[in-house]
Amino acid sequence: MVQKYDAIIDSTEAMAAQAAADAGAHLPADQIDATKFYITQHWDRYTEENHRTWAALYARRIETLREQASNVFLSGFDAFNLPKTHMPRLSEVNKVLQGKTGWQSRPVPGYLPAKSFFACLARREFPTTITIRPFDKLDYLPEPDIFHDVYGHVPLHADPVFAEFLQTYGKAALMCDDEVHVKRLGRLFWFTVEFGLIREDGRLKIYGSGLMSSIGESKYSLESDIPERRPFDLEQVCNTDFEIDHFQPIYYVLDSFAQLRDAMNSYAEQVLGVGAAH
Repeated sequence: MVQKYDAIIDSTEAMAAQAAADAGAHLPADQIDATKFYITQHWDRYTEENHRTWAALYARRIETLREQASNVFLSGFDAFNLPKTHMPRLSEVNKVLQGKTGWQSRPVPGYLPAKSFFACLARREFPTTITIRPFDKLDYLPEPDIFHDVYGHVPLHADPVFAEFLQTYGKAALMCDDEVHVKRLGRLFWFTVEFGLIREDGRLKIYGSGLMSSIGESKYSLESDIPERRPFDLEQVCNTDFEIDHFQPIYYVLDSFAQLRDAMNSYAEQVLGVGAAH
């Protein structure tokens, strides 16, 4: 159901795209047409509250972002020059992405089933939510919004190494029919793309989008004595269950994004029989 703050996706185009994405979950991988999932970002439909929400989230997060975030993330973030006072236009984001890695940020009407989501990643296209949370819910929203997706995810897509990892991940997850590996791949996404840490300049930094868009958990993940921080090991990551309703009790720490890319390439080729992305 379209919520009050989702007028931006209240259209027949959005309904058709969502229906196509839902149907894609039940199709063979080679029959999924991800282009049917995408919609137009009608930027003129954003309200004053939408722009005010983006501005408030941007201002709050930027205060600690440069101290906490990975250098690779910050390089991508700076390249986009995201607006500080109004909602971003994905067309502007894509001008930068196209030249750097060939990735594109594609507007979608809402939640995509896993298989449809993976089909997009396999094409170097990131399904991007274009709605934004209400101003009175700045601190928490259960589903992704444009702040989480564009501010949290997209800057890493400008890095060639991470971009290769994510496409290979998408191909592997899309083509995998083994429920055991599907579950393992879900854990890998959670502990890296969403809640990953990396060691740079001799100290811990964040790169996972779930941490990027959470002021509270980003500080907790780096400074608290409560969670366990483990060196990244793909096998261990894939065998670790995750919890979604509170701050994470476990984080995995990369030495570099090349470590993540190489581990994913090996997993895709040796276990799933999927060639690495090039």
